[in-house]
Amino acid sequence: MRKSFKLDEIDCATCAQKLQDAIERVEGVERASVNFITQKLTLEADDSRFDDVLSRVVRLTADIEPDCEIIR
Repeated sequence: MRKSFKLDEIDCATCAQKLQDAIERVEGVERASVNFITQKLTLEADDSRFDDVLSRVVRLTADIEPDCEIIR
């Protein structure tokens, strides 16, 4: 399954790349893309695990970029 989410308050392209690199290392993530210009996260993971993977990505995002929020 692939879904896109709005990101609120991602501050720079370097931060977006750092976040994307970290999200791609989360177990269960097949592919991730963080676009600074559009303020968008595209996340791809197995359908049966998607909600669990998304929860881990949300927590990771809060740890790496405390001001950034994934709008679901």
